[in-house]
Amino acid sequence: MAYDFIFWDNDGVLVDTEGLYYQASREALARVDFDLTAEQFAAISLASGRSVFELATDDHDVMEALRHWRNLRYSELLGGRDLVLPGVRETLEELAPRLNMAVVTSSRRDHFELIHAGSGLLDFFAFTLCREDYREAKPAPESYLLALQRSGCAPEACLVIEDSLRGMAAAKAAGLACWVIPSSQTQGQDFSAADRVLEQLDGLARLLG
Repeated sequence: MAYDFIFWDNDGVLVDTEGLYYQASREALARVDFDLTAEQFAAISLASGRSVFELATDDHDVMEALRHWRNLRYSELLGGRDLVLPGVRETLEELAPRLNMAVVTSSRRDHFELIHAGSGLLDFFAFTLCREDYREAKPAPESYLLALQRSGCAPEACLVIEDSLRGMAAAKAAGLACWVIPSSQTQGQDFSAADRVLEQLDGLARLLG
């Protein structure tokens, strides 16, 4: 199948940020004496898209305070780092002359801008969609439905590249083909519903050729 448009997830696919997000979340929960494990983070945040703060409290005000602290800490961790994953820049350079591309992420816009302040990747993309651009986050399909509308393409002409169960679920619910490249945080999860699972990014451009 030939595709005209690729929708890229950001975290864990283009940039190595999921470990930092886990660190910020873990430090936030430690403030209320809860020890968040990597397995809990992967299952709750990366697989289902729920808040890990539900593990420690059902108090809305406490959750909001933890979320605010986590977001500030995550911003600190992102600052000044080269987070681009191996092979990403070369793959985008190879694909850009023949395919349209966009980023569809659950990241907040301020975090996304910090991540890409020095990445040099954004010129490869026709547009980017961040968390503020839609109401329901992945695994809801709204972000990819919006990307589809923005692209002007038919669903069968678009391909999603994801690394998480919630991202794959969002893509499939939007009627889109989805290829998954598991990250270090999502390896071992059940991606049997994906159209293709790749061990690494290298070779993606050849497969699309």
